[in-house]
Amino acid sequence: MASHDGKGAVAEHYTPAAPRQGSPSSSEPQSVHGAPEIVGTNDDLNATNSAVTTVDELEARKQGRFAYFKTRDFYLVLILGQILALCITSTNTFSSLLVAQGTSIPAFQTFFNYVLLNIVYTSFTWYRYGFKRWCRLVVTDGWKYIILAFLDVQGNYFTVLAYRYTTILSAQLINFFAIVTVVIISFAFLHVRYHITQVAGILICVGGVGILIASDHITGASDPMNPISKGDQVKGDLFALLGAFCYGLTNVAEEFLVSKRPLYEVVGQLAFWGMIWNGAQAGIFDRHSFRTATWNGKVGGYLAGYTLILAMFYSLAPLMFRLASAAFFNVSLLTGNFWGVCIGVKVFHLQIHWMYPIAFVCIIGGLLVYFVGKKVLGEATKPWLGKNQEGGVSGLGTARRRVVKGDTVV
Repeated sequence: MASHDGKGAVAEHYTPAAPRQGSPSSSEPQSVHGAPEIVGTNDDLNATNSAVTTVDELEARKQGRFAYFKTRDFYLVLILGQILALCITSTNTFSSLLVAQGTSIPAFQTFFNYVLLNIVYTSFTWYRYGFKRWCRLVVTDGWKYIILAFLDVQGNYFTVLAYRYTTILSAQLINFFAIVTVVIISFAFLHVRYHITQVAGILICVGGVGILIASDHITGASDPMNPISKGDQVKGDLFALLGAFCYGLTNVAEEFLVSKRPLYEVVGQLAFWGMIWNGAQAGIFDRHSFRTATWNGKVGGYLAGYTLILAMFYSLAPLMFRLASAAFFNVSLLTGNFWGVCIGVKVFHLQIHWMYPIAFVCIIGGLLVYFVGKKVLGEATKPWLGKNQEGGVSGLGTARRRVVKGDTVV
């Protein structure tokens, strides 16, 4: 388990590095985030922790093209991916139910999610850092989180807005464009290099989505509770496409940040700035929709369900970014199309075509192919953190934690 400080809180930490020449003395604060969050070097770690090993030593423990399949991490990321897919499918379902009730408030709908996350994670960050150090964090690194929050808010806004004009199935199917965004950005800016099996796995998953699209075309699937004209559906599909692009950018940025900073800091800052962005956007664009929306017990229940499930999604996603990657995260969400139809059978009275189970098996098969040839640590090792992940945080799910503490996830 992770180490605990005197307050009993679980600590994600770096090992302190030696002061640079000309830097403040060791008796002064070395980071605006407090001593437990200072980046260290391999020499520092070897001097302070006898359990320190190297990435090569860890990956030498299991050999072969299926080495990663023999680890508990593989099953953890596979199950976690399906939990996240169910979460996103559930939030999509609540969005469609709200539209069916006559309530379409894209910005305001997500505002409560940021408020809830802010209460939990920003409060805990204050507890860990102290208010003064948290303020210095905002001044020093706040601009990174402002950009991250803006992209995230726009992704949520345009995705929810799409449900005003298109069906739940169309919006979910278009979300695969986020994968394209993630792969291109990760390759260009984070120097991620994809193995042939990873590319094959992604293509197989996309092929599974193609089967879903084909079955929808054959059956003429639509949402009977929310009939859409062809013109509006094109508009909705474009909004969904823009939302998927923003999500892709957000996922890559968040993967980078949670690999280098404590999880509670990243989620807390995302929620803090997201609440401000989202509140301003709701005040500008949702005033008319808010006045004309239907407000009753069902709407309140749908908003509560949407908020709680989305907050859980935001809490679990960073763990997936650490254990795997933004690319695998988005590939895993493709099964949400299948889960969406399963929920739609009960909620929206949709029909499951015989091709849907085939598509689901195809997507799961693609997820398995994705990890063929991966070593013990899988995608937990990030190329931008150094050979032994010395540039990263030793936190829940990181390869750095494995290097420092041996064969452990937490």
